Amino acid sequence: MLQVGQSTQLIIGATPDTDLKIIKLSESLYQKIKLKRVYYSAYVSINNDKNLPALKAPPLLRENRLYQADWLLRFYGFSAGELLSETSQNFNPLLDPKCDWALRNLDKFPVDVNKADYFTLLRVPGIGVISAKRIIMARRSFNLNFENLKKLGVVLKRAQYFITCSGKYFDKTIFFSDGFITTNLLFQERIENRLLGNEFKQLSIF
Repeated sequence: MLQVGQSTQLIIGATPDTDLKIIKLSESLYQKIKLKRVYYSAYVSINNDKNLPALKAPPLLRENRLYQADWLLRFYGFSAGELLSETSQNFNPLLDPKCDWALRNLDKFPVDVNKADYFTLLRVPGIGVISAKRIIMARRSFNLNFENLKKLGVVLKRAQYFITCSGKYFDKTIFFSDGFITTNLLFQERIENRLLGNEFKQLSIF
């Protein structure tokens, strides 16, 4: 019998709950009752009832960050406790959760793509599930260089700061330091938001 699975939807911004509490709830639902999917929906005020939260605008960026984090929980092997903590309970509005995690864990980088295992590759910003699998397959035949990685689907504009190919960086201008990497990632994020019109659309459960 085909089991479709259950899903649920969480309204974001209707209560004072932090991102940490929300993502821990999602993690628990996935692990304990094998929920298929958690959807997140930014709270939208539909009237001026004084008993309802008064928000100037729907928290669409926050909704987007939670979807990104949810993806990391389900497919990338991250735990809620790695993405957020009691001292940092909400996602960084300026960087996606994976980049933010990487910057807080620079001791785990750089990663040599010709040696790292699959789960380590998944934690590199710019390397996704498909590109990580392609890397594992391709390097069985030859050592990969950055041109190879680009063809395999790696997003080098992010990954270049966290990886090496046989011990070599993407280029000589890269400095492995918190300040340098953060500045460049924030700059790239601003460019992407500008090209996209900085519009975060609300996703539907359907």
